[in-house]
Amino acid sequence: MSERPKVALITGAGSGMGQLAARNLAREGTRVAALDVNEQGLLATAESSQSIRTWNIDVTDADALAAAIDEIEAELGPIDRVLNAAAIMPLGRVLEQDLDVFHRVMAINYNGVVNVSKLVLPRMLERGRGDLVNFASLAGWLPTLYMAAYDASKFAVVAFTEVLYHENRGQGVRFACVCPPPVKTPLLDQARDTTWPKLFDKAAQLEPQDVLDAIDSALDNDEFWVFPGKGTKLTWRLRRFLPNLLWKRVHDAEGF
Repeated sequence: MSERPKVALITGAGSGMGQLAARNLAREGTRVAALDVNEQGLLATAESSQSIRTWNIDVTDADALAAAIDEIEAELGPIDRVLNAAAIMPLGRVLEQDLDVFHRVMAINYNGVVNVSKLVLPRMLERGRGDLVNFASLAGWLPTLYMAAYDASKFAVVAFTEVLYHENRGQGVRFACVCPPPVKTPLLDQARDTTWPKLFDKAAQLEPQDVLDAIDSALDNDEFWVFPGKGTKLTWRLRRFLPNLLWKRVHDAEGF
């Protein structure tokens, strides 16, 4: 089992993967700083443990984040694990989605990861320890109809995190870039409320705990890429070597 952090910062902690991660870590004795714009969700997260403190913050606000991180370290101690899980996923055809949707998706899913990483990583490097876990997605490798905004944001997280790792490897901080297929979290509800790809009906949806277990295993084994779920890594390889085959599957599923 991966070494338990003493203090963890989790974005998107008001629901889904971030909420479960916060509860798991708190149960194991970690002091958790839970961040989200969803105040009601944060209250629900914190109900499970006195070890969870909440900060109602938008990850796109770098100044607010900087102040919160100072406060977290002053009150809870040095942050030694970050899970960047905040994300949104409204779907639709490129020409039918408003420009502000594209900008908002990128601001939260990518810029939020950049903001937190740049604010916390220097502290970890100075101490020579810590875990930086950024949630990308299999969608960060595999573009799909209706998902241009989300795909682009996750492609950006993949590239950013890979470069960040190689620029800072060997300095005591462990990095993980998590690339799961669809996971059973409220994030999928945003797809249902906008445009639901038929391809999702053909894909097995992972349990959130399976993803978190895969992260722990990757950290234990010093593995940077995390591809949870049976067949996920195979799909990643097919995208690299047989992209037209995957696009045929997408078009066949969606009917155009």
